[in-house]
Amino acid sequence: MRSAIVALALIILTSPVMAQSLSGQADVIDVDTIAIRGEKTRIRLYGVDGPESQQTCNDASGARYLCGSKAADALASIIGRNGRVSCKEQDRDRYGRIVVTCEANGRDIAGELIRQGWAVEYTQYSDGRYSDEEEEAQRAKRGLWAGTFVKPWEWRRGERLPNEASTGSDRKCAIKGNISGAERIYHLPGSRNYARTTIDESKGERWFCSEDEAKAAGWRAPRG
Repeated sequence: MRSAIVALALIILTSPVMAQSLSGQADVIDVDTIAIRGEKTRIRLYGVDGPESQQTCNDASGARYLCGSKAADALASIIGRNGRVSCKEQDRDRYGRIVVTCEANGRDIAGELIRQGWAVEYTQYSDGRYSDEEEEAQRAKRGLWAGTFVKPWEWRRGERLPNEASTGSDRKCAIKGNISGAERIYHLPGSRNYARTTIDESKGERWFCSEDEAKAAGWRAPRG
């Protein structure tokens, strides 16, 4: 009897938590993040990574364009006019977002986004399920693959195309990455110390285009 109780306890402890299912009207936050109306937590698409909202890429002719914005438009088009999605939880990321696979109009959203070339497989976290779609997009030179671009995770670490870095009044990235002693702190526009914070890039200070990029590079938000 005791052994049966122990076995049952082990099954309960080792069984995965039942995956959460979500469905409803979706709003596009960016190319790999959506929000379902009525749900407080933002939802990240499993196995896919797309260009950041302020990221630029080069098209087939070498002209620079806002690929993050273009990719988000592609996601909205895949979801369609009725905006309804059905999603199943796969994981939780470090920012507390639910990581899900989603379908809209009978199509896997992430797979279709990668097949159209507006996102890439997030190989660090995926199980290789979208490798065929990415190979197809790359071979056909669709979306991002029509020109040149920096992989999103490398862009968040500070990698840029040679013609992408902007300075002065043309600067697209407005988050200030300040270094104070051993502390690396980022300041968002409109925050308490933003206006009085100056950036000296010769000292290793830098500008970021998103909080995810700043955090990935080792900067943190101010305390208090």
